[in-house]
Amino acid sequence: MDKKHTRSPAAPATSYSHEFWENYTLFLVKQGISHKYVTWYVLRTKQYIAYFPDDHIRIHTPQQVEEYLTKVGREVNLKAWQFGQVVDAIRILFCLALKKSWANDFDWEYWSVSAKKLDANHATVARDYTNALDGLEGLEMLEGEERCSNELYQRYQPALAEVVKVVRLKNYAMRTEQTYRGWIARFFYFHKPNDVHDLGSKEVKQYLEYLVLKRNVSVSTQKQALNALAFLFNQVWKKPLDDLGDFIGSKRPRKLPVVLSRDEVRRVFQHLKGTHHLMTGLLYGGGLRLMECVTLRILDVDFDYNQLLIRNAKGFKDRIVPLPERFKDALKQQIAFVERQHQMDLKNGFGEVYLPDALGRKYQNAAKELRWQYVFPSSGVAADPRSGVVRRHHLHETSLQKIIRRAVKQAGITKHATTHTFRHSFATHLLESGYDIRTVQELLGHSDVSTTMIYTHVLNTPGISVRSPADMM
Repeated sequence: MDKKHTRSPAAPATSYSHEFWENYTLFLVKQGISHKYVTWYVLRTKQYIAYFPDDHIRIHTPQQVEEYLTKVGREVNLKAWQFGQVVDAIRILFCLALKKSWANDFDWEYWSVSAKKLDANHATVARDYTNALDGLEGLEMLEGEERCSNELYQRYQPALAEVVKVVRLKNYAMRTEQTYRGWIARFFYFHKPNDVHDLGSKEVKQYLEYLVLKRNVSVSTQKQALNALAFLFNQVWKKPLDDLGDFIGSKRPRKLPVVLSRDEVRRVFQHLKGTHHLMTGLLYGGGLRLMECVTLRILDVDFDYNQLLIRNAKGFKDRIVPLPERFKDALKQQIAFVERQHQMDLKNGFGEVYLPDALGRKYQNAAKELRWQYVFPSSGVAADPRSGVVRRHHLHETSLQKIIRRAVKQAGITKHATTHTFRHSFATHLLESGYDIRTVQELLGHSDVSTTMIYTHVLNTPGISVRSPADMM
């Protein structure tokens, strides 16, 4: 953890002697803590002990650790890596120094990695936290493309603002807005017209062919660009595109989804624990997308009917997915934890969760109600850059991605498996079990059954069903 520390604050008083802390410092060094950070680890430990002056550390409980970490997580200015250091210092105290039996079952990893805050341009909060065109100058370009000059940025800003306006009027997802805005901006920068309204079907065809011939993009990437440009002409400018004719299409085929076998899924789960084990269980057991999982709220869980309600999913469609029985108890425990954390937040003047502006205006007190809290909250809080209101968001999705990548590697699986692989595996295993394609389509939330049909291609791949001649010898 190569982070720059400022001068450490004065250490709180504890009942332990100077000699004790000198010995504990040596102990930390033996555990691999760098001399550069050991003073901070001792300080974090002292701060924890001083928070419970009436209780000897040998009788501390997991609930006390949870209470303290929740308190520290409410420090708005504490960075994620600093919070992780606090967690690690307490983990070493109870797991390695005191060797408490409960410490091995405590979900240290969740606390450590879930403190990362959502950036202002994160899809969850971007519409409410930032101007639609903030950061447009730094638009991510395709490899080899030139970044736009400030002059071009100023020239095309009004047209791009118009695109954003129409996207929002149609209530498209934030990620769709970012994608469309990006492709349309690249289209403008590629042609550099004085007036963007002079562009037409000829220029669209040229750009789509440029993506293939010069940038070697995949079929799906070229199609994504076409969809964005079709939106620009058809929905924003109300100037439908003429027939583009037979433009050069990408030759890079769409890849089949990566699917884990049931045994491989079991092996991955063996290397997951605690909250991340539960989250991965919902990805696989309900076919959830990553963001559908991390943004799940308590009111979306129905234990009586064993189902989860996925709200405003891709295409702004709600759908119902199964709640796996094997993860039911773990989910109840997670919600009980959220309730305890929420009560502590309320007691200390916090407890507000993010709600989109329209929903927040309609239900003015909802942001502090338990039912609207995220099932998988961040261990830290964040301040709204506009109003200064402190809220607890959902944990950052990259924490689960990181943990799953590590678990796949530890399981010895060489497939390129990601969080989305569990959704692919959910669909494929249902089809293998005899469920019809329409049922799987509904569970996945696909508008067109042809999208779901790709999983039948996985099942019908010749290499799977054909017996090798070498086995017939």
